[in-house]
Amino acid sequence: MRARSTIFTLYTELVYPGDTVWVGRLVRWMELLGFSEPAVRAAVSRSAARGWIIPQRRGRRAYYRLSPRVSWQVRQVRRRLCDGEYDSWDGRWRMLVYAVPERMRSQRDKFRNELVLLGYGTPAPGVWISPTADLEATRELIAYYDLVPYVEVFQGERLGNQPVERLVARTFHLEEASERYRLLNERLENIPENPDPETAFVELIHLVHEARKILFFDPGLPPQLAPPGFCGCEIRERFTSTRKRLRAQAGRLIEPE
Repeated sequence: MRARSTIFTLYTELVYPGDTVWVGRLVRWMELLGFSEPAVRAAVSRSAARGWIIPQRRGRRAYYRLSPRVSWQVRQVRRRLCDGEYDSWDGRWRMLVYAVPERMRSQRDKFRNELVLLGYGTPAPGVWISPTADLEATRELIAYYDLVPYVEVFQGERLGNQPVERLVARTFHLEEASERYRLLNERLENIPENPDPETAFVELIHLVHEARKILFFDPGLPPQLAPPGFCGCEIRERFTSTRKRLRAQAGRLIEPE
C-alpha cells in the first residue's frame, strides 16, 4: 500500500460522508497501518500540492479537506463499493457514445478513465455500456469535462439475439476481475473472527483498499449477467458482511471526532 493511495482509502472508508479530517487523526490512522509520521506528512504535502486535498486551519489544528473533484470520486467509489445495489438490477443498460474533437484529446482520455470508475466498459471504439452505472454521475462527469456537445447517453433494454455472455466478455475485464476477487477472498478467509480493535482497524483498511481496486475491472455485474463460474457476486456479499463486522470491532478507532 502506497501512502497517498492509502490516504484516499481512509477518506473513503472513515471520513465519508464528510470530506475533512484533522491531520493528527490522519497520522494516527496511518501509523496503525505501518507508516511513519514523516512519511504521512510528506504524502499529505504532495497531495495538497497536486490539489487533491486542501489545507484548513481551525485554531491551532491543521485539517485537510478533499478537493471537490476528489470528493466526487470518493462518492462514486462508495456508491459502488458499499451500497450493495447490484442485486436489484432493473434490466436496462446505460449506453454512451461520443465523437470528441482531436483538439480535446486530453480531456477525452481523462473522461474515459473515469467512465471506468463509474462501471462502464467499451465493446467498440467510441461506445461505452454499463448495466449499473449511475446516470446522474454520468451527466456530472460529461459536464465536468465540457463534453456535453459531443456525448449522447441512452438507457434501455438490449434487443440483440446473440448471447449476452459474449457482450459481457467483450466489454469488461472479467479475467482480471476474477483473479482480483480470488485474492480478495484469500484475505477474507484469513481475517480473524474476534480481533482486537487495532487489528480490526488494520484488516478493515486493507480489505477496503484491495476491494476498491476491483472496481476498475468489474462493473458490478448483477447475478443475471455474471458468466458461469464468476465469483464476484458471492465475494461482494462476503466483503459487505465482513466490512460491517470489522467496523464494529474497530470501535473507537473509527468513531467521529
